[in-house]
Amino acid sequence: MAERFIVGITGGSGAILGVRLLQALKAAGKETHLVISHGGRAVLKHETGMDLDDVRSLADHWHGHDDLFAAVASGSFRTAGMAVAPCSMKTLAGIAHGYADSLLLRAADVCLKERRRLVLVTREMPLSLIHVENMRAVTLAGGIILPPVLTFYTGATTVDGLVEQVVGKVMDALGVDGFAYPRWK
Repeated sequence: MAERFIVGITGGSGAILGVRLLQALKAAGKETHLVISHGGRAVLKHETGMDLDDVRSLADHWHGHDDLFAAVASGSFRTAGMAVAPCSMKTLAGIAHGYADSLLLRAADVCLKERRRLVLVTREMPLSLIHVENMRAVTLAGGIILPPVLTFYTGATTVDGLVEQVVGKVMDALGVDGFAYPRWK
């Protein structure tokens, strides 16, 4: 059986990061379970022109944001981890404080309680103290905060090149090998 990963897409800017992550996980032969927040759908359409069906086709399984009976809501449904890309500050706050009132938040909560990898590609700047404290809380609980920070040592000259760098870092944080992106030599 292939390793399973959950991919969450929220209403933070940067929906292409979640789309590209789904593509990379599929190329690596991983099983993917997709959850998109209501805000994530709107941002996805605005930023990429893609609708829910377009993105659903990239995942092996799709679960409705409000479906708290979905498999990924249970710790007995084993996964290798979850990435939320992009992760809005609202979603970060919910995860940091265990406010699991949606499937995306519940799946993240399950990853933390089961000590599975949870990677949050947080999207906001500048950061308030509340944001930093929420990032601290998630980090202390075992999550990985991975903001899509621009890196220039790779020589990327396009947005696509910068997206590839971020997706590569997420794949590394999830423990998935084989994704080629420029690394420091």
